[in-house]
Amino acid sequence: MRSCDVLVLGAGAAGLFAAGEAARRGRRVVVIDHAARPGEKIRISGGGRCNFTNFATGPDRFLSENPRFAVSALSRFTARDFVARIDAAGIAWHEKAAGQLFCDGSARQVTDMLVGGLREGGAELWLSTAVETVERGAEGFRVRTAQGEVAARAVIVATGGKSIPKMGATGLGYRIAQSFGLRVTETRPALVPLTFADQDLAGVRPMAGVSLPARIAVGKTAFDEPLLFTHRGLSGPGILQISSYWREGEEIEADLLPSTDLARALAALRGQSGRQALHTALAGFLPDKVAAWSVARAGLSGRLADQSNARLDQLAGAVHRWRIKPVGSEGYRTAEVTLGGVDTAALDARTMQARTVPGLYFIGEVVDVTGWLGGYNFQWAWSSAWAAGQAV
Repeated sequence: MRSCDVLVLGAGAAGLFAAGEAARRGRRVVVIDHAARPGEKIRISGGGRCNFTNFATGPDRFLSENPRFAVSALSRFTARDFVARIDAAGIAWHEKAAGQLFCDGSARQVTDMLVGGLREGGAELWLSTAVETVERGAEGFRVRTAQGEVAARAVIVATGGKSIPKMGATGLGYRIAQSFGLRVTETRPALVPLTFADQDLAGVRPMAGVSLPARIAVGKTAFDEPLLFTHRGLSGPGILQISSYWREGEEIEADLLPSTDLARALAALRGQSGRQALHTALAGFLPDKVAAWSVARAGLSGRLADQSNARLDQLAGAVHRWRIKPVGSEGYRTAEVTLGGVDTAALDARTMQARTVPGLYFIGEVVDVTGWLGGYNFQWAWSSAWAAGQAV
């Protein structure tokens, strides 16, 4: 039977980074993953350029039953700390809107950096190796795998969530937690497109592929980010963000022209170009298909000159306050992350160790800490992995 100091389950962002940190500290480390290649979510993230962190990272950018849980790890290993690792590896990067950082080149550079780090520390990487059981005894842990049993003083669970099952995502980490008596909060797809009922799709399908700036809200939570019409409903950054807050049965409200007082703008235009068709005038502010759909939804027609102020207010309401009730989401198939996970009340915020199971750690997406779109989930992976890597 093989033995090691630290056995890391999962070769994604959090698992690779934690393994590298532990190996740098002289620990004998083995990383196991059932996938054939490490860091698959890293590879596809950010359009293949990996949105690896965000300079605006803070606890307010995360959802959890206890939003303060993430503060310790995030404050002790920050976005700038990870950028220093990126710089040291010679990986060129650039900053986009809202502090989002991307590689100039391929996202594979990040995976190569992480794998190189664990190799330099002497860690082993076992791929295409399924984990069957995790048990704890007086001497530590015994983990049964497809390559035989491994004995370890400590186990770090970095198996991710359920999102994108075609890439191998499973609920293994949750099952391990529950087998040791740890609570798992409700899990659901997050950062995911929303879908509509057939009667609502009839109106939006002709606009599939059209994107525009918008303000998307559920209750008191709102995001000013683009919206994308699809054949199944809505997507785009604003929708992905709000999907983490939306629940079945709730409406979302979209302002399709958040930077303009539409009624006032059209009233001013009426005196100059009143002979224009109303939808043509509106197309000066919105994509043509969206303009025509909005006019029809407001129940209006005719020339701009024929519209009273009350009718312009009516049209503005249709544009600024479009309310729609999605019937669901596209599910884990396309969700970027899983909302919920191992209950943070069961974990030590400084070390990520289970309070009732010494030597057992949970990091990354498997924990009930879920970030906004824009590199925040990667930063949680790095920060929580760093915390565990210093503790094992």
